[in-house]
Amino acid sequence: MEEKTERKDFKHIVRIVNTDLDGNKKVIMALQGIKGISFMMANAVCKVTGINPNMRMGDLGEEQINQIQAVLKDPKGFGIPEWLFNRRRDLLTGQDMHIVGIDVDLKRKEDIDRLKMIRAYRGVRHMYGLPVRGQRTRSNFRKNKGKVIGVLKKAAKAAKKQAKK
Repeated sequence: MEEKTERKDFKHIVRIVNTDLDGNKKVIMALQGIKGISFMMANAVCKVTGINPNMRMGDLGEEQINQIQAVLKDPKGFGIPEWLFNRRRDLLTGQDMHIVGIDVDLKRKEDIDRLKMIRAYRGVRHMYGLPVRGQRTRSNFRKNKGKVIGVLKKAAKAAKKQAKK
């Protein structure tokens, strides 16, 4: 049976961009655990920093972790191409940027709120909890946060009438 020999400085949990990553995973796979980081972006970060993507995340030193954080904070400054970014031509600033972590959720919420405010079709669909991207609604999307909407059975209708009396 093989016994794992671990170094004393091996970290089982590595914290990058307010996300806990598994130290036993390979760097390229662990980076994908951060919201907003795809396989291609993780690969680009590894190439730019010079880190072997097949290393274990827990084997990285403090300097390498800081390097990864710096690249994720400003990927454009490290030469990562704009087509890898997840937010190109931002509506407010017009810049190409890559957002990670909780910022992904915040920007998404802002975008949906903007659509609701200007009463765009997609915003209205979001407001009413209906499918936004053209899906059919006849047989699906009848559930609204746990409550069934739509067809009532005869027994349920009778029980509802009895309750009203």
